[in-house]
Amino acid sequence: MSQAATFPVVRPTAVGRDRLLLIGGVLAGPIFVASAIVQAATRDGFDFRRHPVSVLSTGELGWIQIVTFLVTGVLCALAAQALRRRTGTGSVWLPRLLALYGLGLVGAAIFSADPADGFPTGTPRGAGEISWHGGLHFLVAAVAFVSLIVATVVAARRAARQGARGRAAYSLVTGMFFALAWVTLIVRPAPAVMVAFGLAVTAGWLWVSVTFARATSGRAD
Repeated sequence: MSQAATFPVVRPTAVGRDRLLLIGGVLAGPIFVASAIVQAATRDGFDFRRHPVSVLSTGELGWIQIVTFLVTGVLCALAAQALRRRTGTGSVWLPRLLALYGLGLVGAAIFSADPADGFPTGTPRGAGEISWHGGLHFLVAAVAFVSLIVATVVAARRAARQGARGRAAYSLVTGMFFALAWVTLIVRPAPAVMVAFGLAVTAGWLWVSVTFARATSGRAD
């Protein structure tokens, strides 16, 4: 007697929920970048040539950047979980790394950066002293950055195996640009390097949005 084959049942509500979470991940990058640009344009003393976005979390209006870190980090982490459940995801490491990237942003919200180099207004010029929470901010940010860089490499490798050379090149170039800008900023900080790092962060967020957008349309990597 033949036995009927059974297939896993995917609830429509679960599919719809995951789609919403992925859309949230797509929006996380634009929210982060738009928030940084608006704050930079409206807060006295901030200069992209001298200050990283993290210092926006200091001062009376620092709560705006703290909320930005928190919201975009949670959106990214939740979208990564939806990506993990998505049929055909392929790589188990890509969702994990993107979730870790999101959690790193949440950590950056919890442990705020220190005032530095004249920002907020009234802060002495120069690097300044690093507090315990400022040190932890750098640590969780490093975890987030490394996770994002490795995620691009993982995605590039899988795309190359699938024969998608353009997508592989895009992922790899994004990761290399981010890594190069970050390391250069650490080794030899300068106005041009600070701007380049800001562009690298923007490029990284764009890659994250593209990755989640592909999953939303059913083309998970």
